[in-house]
Amino acid sequence: MFYTIQNNTIIYDFQKSLDHITNQGKLTYGSHFRLYDEDMHIIKKLFVYFINDHSGCQQHNMDPRKGILLIGPVGCGKTALMKLMQTILQTHQRYALKACRDITFEFQKDGFEAIHRYSKKSFTNVPGRRIPKTICLDDLGAESNIKHFGTECNVLAEVLLSRYDLFINNRLITHATTNLNAQDIEKLYGQRVRSRMREMMNVISFPKEAPDKRK
Repeated sequence: MFYTIQNNTIIYDFQKSLDHITNQGKLTYGSHFRLYDEDMHIIKKLFVYFINDHSGCQQHNMDPRKGILLIGPVGCGKTALMKLMQTILQTHQRYALKACRDITFEFQKDGFEAIHRYSKKSFTNVPGRRIPKTICLDDLGAESNIKHFGTECNVLAEVLLSRYDLFINNRLITHATTNLNAQDIEKLYGQRVRSRMREMMNVISFPKEAPDKRK
């Protein structure tokens, strides 16, 4: 087991957690999967964030109340890490991973209902409570503007703006992975979205020269 429970508190073992993630990666991606030493500083940041280690987050200049924006070149392992990190979490802490391209296809089919699905409807209703649903928008920037009955919409910009409002008012957390840098994000989604993403997400970046691990 990669954690113990002491005084009703879960205590994680970092090395055992790495072993668990590696084993899960092999099951998901094949026996060739491994974690790379050069990525360990990124993995440690993700680890302390997701186990809600406030002192570790402070050490890495992260705010545990925000989400994660994981930036890096194609194939560096962004999506794999975001998928595998949640396997160390308790069930109620896990988040959905949704490809941005799929959201735009849903907009083409369902119109603005697709935007609502990933914004104002991102809550589980229980008696007396609305519990926010965390989501990871995977491969932000890989989608394109799509028309619904002649109406063109920057779907992910609308999703992000709506989720920002819900972040401010309801602490709705959003994660994302992307190949884009800050200037690319502003060009594609506008200054308002870039500014709001900065406020609602901790930025973690792979080096620009990080190799494509799919090769």
